[in-house]
This record gives sequence, C-alpha cells and structure tokens, in this order.
Amino acid sequence: MEMCSGATSLKGQKILITGGLGFVGSNLARRCLALGAEVTIYDNLDPHAGGNLYNIHDVRAILNVCYHDILDYDRLVEHVVGKDTIFNCAASTSHPFSMREPWLDLDANSRGVINVLEALRRFNADAKFIHVGTTTQLGRLLYQPADENHPEFPMDIYSANKSVSEKYALIYAHAYKMRTAVIRLSNVFGPRAIIHSPEFTFNNYFIGLALHDKDITVFGDGKQLRNALYVDDGVEALIMAAQSEQAVGQTFFAAHDVHWSVAQIAEATVEHIGAGRVKHVAWPKDRKSVEIGDAVISNAKIKQTFGWSPQYDLKSGLIKTREYYSTCLEIYSR
Repeated sequence: MEMCSGATSLKGQKILITGGLGFVGSNLARRCLALGAEVTIYDNLDPHAGGNLYNIHDVRAILNVCYHDILDYDRLVEHVVGKDTIFNCAASTSHPFSMREPWLDLDANSRGVINVLEALRRFNADAKFIHVGTTTQLGRLLYQPADENHPEFPMDIYSANKSVSEKYALIYAHAYKMRTAVIRLSNVFGPRAIIHSPEFTFNNYFIGLALHDKDITVFGDGKQLRNALYVDDGVEALIMAAQSEQAVGQTFFAAHDVHWSVAQIAEATVEHIGAGRVKHVAWPKDRKSVEIGDAVISNAKIKQTFGWSPQYDLKSGLIKTREYYSTCLEIYSR
C-alpha cells in the first residue's frame, strides 16, 4: 500500500487534459497548475459536454488551450507528443441525450477514447493515461456495497459507452504495457458544473434550482441511496492515480464514505444553498425505466492502494459550492 496524504508536486510535468473546459476537467486543470504543472487543455466546447470558458477565465493566461475534437486523430497526435500525463475528461455526459442520440454518444465516449489511446500507443507510449469512468456503469446492483469486481449491466447508452471505453484503457495497459488507469467518479458536484439543466448530474441541477430559490422536485419517495462526491476530492483522486505506479492497469471507485438518499441530498441542498422547498412527484415513465435503485459503492480499494480519502462531506461541499456561485451565478444560468 502506498501511504499518501494527497497529491504531491507536479513541477516540471507536462499535462494534457482532454475536456479541460468542462466541470471536472477545469477543476483538474486548476489543481494541476497549483501543483506546478504545465497544463494544456484540449476541448471542442461541445454543448452536450458542458465546456465553459468562464471556468478558466482567471487562469487562461497560464494555460495552453486548444479548441479541437478528440475525434480529430491528427490533432490529438500533435498534442499528446511530449506530455507526461494525459487525463481524459472528454465526454458527452448527458444520460437522456445518449438515449436520444446514441451515435453521437458513441463517438464522444467510445471512438474518441480509442483515438487518444492509439495516439499515445504510437507516439507517446510511456505517458500516464488516466481515464474518467462513472459509477453508473454498473446498472442495478447485485450486491452492496459494490466494488470494482461487480458485474456491469448499464441501463443507458452513456453508461454503456463509458463501460466500454474503460475496458479499452485496461486492454491497452495489459496488451501494450501502457500506463493507464481508470477512476470511476460518483455524482460529482461543486463549482463550475452545469447547474441549469436536468440533463446532467441530478445533484448539480438541484444546486442550480436552490441557487435561484426554486423548489426541488424529487421523483417518488426519493429514498434510493446515492453517493455524492465534492469535485475537489474527485480531482485529488485523479492526480493521485497519476502519481501511483500501483494504479497502472487498475480501475478504482472514487466515492464518498457516506451515502445519502436523493431526498436527503435535496433537503441538504435547500438547507445550505437556497430558500425553496422539496416537492415529491410521481415518476415520469422515461426516467423510471432507467432508474437503478440504491447505488451503494465501496471506496476500499482506492484507500488501500494509494491512500486517497474524501475530505469534504455533503454540507461542507455545498457551502463551498454556494460561495463560488455567489459571484457568478448568471454565467452558469444559461
């Protein structure tokens, strides 16, 4: 076991973040800069992925930003050369959109990942590659808490493609001896997220409603359990994976120690962020069909392997989120 108190210096490291203008990617870019890295962001500002130039407005001058698509293989090759670590945060992240437009989701979340991996295999095979996965890959749980060995039966196209792209990363690790690893994140929330649309993570949408003092709608009784992770904790997991040789060829859940029901998350969001209230309504037919029930996730493997542990609980994460949006809410409301 590697005992780590957190990510260490990245001074002198050259890092590429695909999808670096999005929620997780931009927070990751800022943390890498703070640790001394030279950071390049590669993002096409796909409206279905959540990229926002404001996410980097105050650090733009010290970032390299390239406005390209991961489907553009030749451009990818240009930018992976010479990098020490590539974080793949590029994705089409809406579950409902993936069901309406499965081909577009396939391109962004599967074919694009092959492009990055092939560019690395051919032109920079010694680099670290950290891929962002999702806990929704599992579908309905067969046992709880679910660990990294749990079977995967995803319930929507987005989750299926994220599952497949994770397997690509692991295949390249084992077949080509590349230094790849996967961090599966769970309902990440916090600053720089998409908060104006229910198409994306439910808890960030709850935050957007509360910031506007609107009621939060919960389907059914809302008793199904979820894991919610503050974005800084997710970012730390990604960087620590890049710094751990024991992470190579492995998948890890970066999940909180505590699970909350959807109703509890809604109530906490109202309490710490807004002045609305929580309303319970009947399940819409299209949402009920993809509902997975309780999603209780184990973080034992990531703790044991390189010592990561979440530092923020739901309350402290919500308070920090409120503080961020207090000065820029209008920018994230459209």
